[in-house]
Amino acid sequence: MTGGPPGSAGLEALLAQFQLTDSGFPSGLYTLSHGLEGFTQLGLVGPEDLRDLVVDLVRAMGTADAAALVLAHRAVTAGDYDRLVETDRRLHAIKLNREQRTASARTGRQVLATAGPAFGSAPAERLARLVDDRVTPGNHAVVVGAVHAGLGVPARDAVAGDLFAFAASCAAAPVRLGRIDFRAAQALLRDVRPELARAARTALAARDPRDLHAWTPVADAVAAGHERAPARLFIT
Repeated sequence: MTGGPPGSAGLEALLAQFQLTDSGFPSGLYTLSHGLEGFTQLGLVGPEDLRDLVVDLVRAMGTADAAALVLAHRAVTAGDYDRLVETDRRLHAIKLNREQRTASARTGRQVLATAGPAFGSAPAERLARLVDDRVTPGNHAVVVGAVHAGLGVPARDAVAGDLFAFAASCAAAPVRLGRIDFRAAQALLRDVRPELARAARTALAARDPRDLHAWTPVADAVAAGHERAPARLFIT
């Protein structure tokens, strides 16, 4: 008898997705507050405002990073690495703040460096060569989409998992900043769950790299100030 039991391939893909999106995976996401530290430093957000801020950030993800993840997943599945590069460059271009662009590329490269021993990912190896040759920046969302595609994780599951990982990172940041406790962080994740589902549906509707866009002028301004802050716990 050869092969595993029925459904074993899908189960292995699911377990690989858990590994990639787990907070213990060394992607560097723990170094990011996604702008929350800057808002806190300026006194623009308190515990009662966190939900609204995270909802805004999640909605922006739906048309930017999450949509790029979906497009990258489809490009790798189709073997179209020109489209993958086009998606990556477009995502980099719409990140107006240097701090966010740098963090996105840094965590993307970290995922690429770990994907080999963690998954034996052929798409990650090919994308890593393109990044090393400076053909494309290797943004985190694009890298994760490529790795998920190589693992056989469906695009819907991949984008949902990554959006949840983003929200979990947003919830963990104010805990580390001493703004809320762990129970409030879990309540925050419960409250934003419907927005995560909406953002996933928005991302899955993307068809072309030109569909990627973001409109977060206040967050961009706060990020620019955070970049020059005299003391920072987080990169962003």
